[in-house]
Amino acid sequence: MELELIVRKMTENDLNQLKQVVDVSFPIVYRFFAFHSLKEEGQVIVGEAEGRVVGFAKLIEFHIENKKYGCILWIAVHPSFRRKGIAATITNSGIQYLKGEGTKAVFASTQRRNVAALSVLRLQGFRRMGFLALWRFFGRRVFEFYRDIWLAPGEVVLMRD
Repeated sequence: MELELIVRKMTENDLNQLKQVVDVSFPIVYRFFAFHSLKEEGQVIVGEAEGRVVGFAKLIEFHIENKKYGCILWIAVHPSFRRKGIAATITNSGIQYLKGEGTKAVFASTQRRNVAALSVLRLQGFRRMGFLALWRFFGRRVFEFYRDIWLAPGEVVLMRD
């Protein structure tokens, strides 16, 4: 039986279930930041299955030199629902949302050892961008980019145009 997944914008009523997803998805040092970012500027889309929120993605938009870009800051799926295509569906919905908002490119970042996240992002058309590639893309404004996406130590950046 195929899992029926509804992807929609987060509501305040989703916060308790999202906290559970955050708590079982991220190392303790990231939980605080992941959960609190859900209430900050930007958009959160959630995946709902079997009557509960099973995953989410935090999306932001930013401008560099009058060009609009998007970024998927966090993406997580409850362990009981992993390996069912939910992360890919939520990621694709996030890309569609950001592109619909007029972003020139969509970025994502994840820990360099997070094989599952890297795999999902690559399958959705993202490619890894090192510092020199980002420098060629943004020039000296690359540091504004790093500030805007809240890059953490040990993370890699990926981009989809």
